[in-house]
Amino acid sequence: MRLWFAVGALALIASACSSSTPSTTTAAGGCADVFDVEVTQTSQGVYNFAVTLASPDEGWDKYADSFEVRSLSGEVLGTRVLAHPHVEEQPFTRSLIGVKTTETSVVVTASDLVEGFCGKELTFELSG
Repeated sequence: MRLWFAVGALALIASACSSSTPSTTTAAGGCADVFDVEVTQTSQGVYNFAVTLASPDEGWDKYADSFEVRSLSGEVLGTRVLAHPHVEEQPFTRSLIGVKTTETSVVVTASDLVEGFCGKELTFELSG
């Protein structure tokens, strides 16, 4: 009977983990997820990013602590440090201004204080 319970529990866990219905307001697992990116070009090769994140913030011991704009090869083009938790504000949007790049596409990724960079990231094509 214990084996049946263990197999049933594992099947239930696997089913929950493979759900195809993404959440639009909360982060998956313990990671900070990037949900939306809006980009404004301010001059040739200079961009402002408005990035919407969702994170399972718990307080000062666990929260989304930054996001980065990276080239497709992984070079960090800009970082926004997030100085405090956003427990009651999920998802939330913060800006990073003045990112200089000649890249045509970038990746935006977020970090959790505990988990690091592990959540959903978005690739964005830059114009001009």
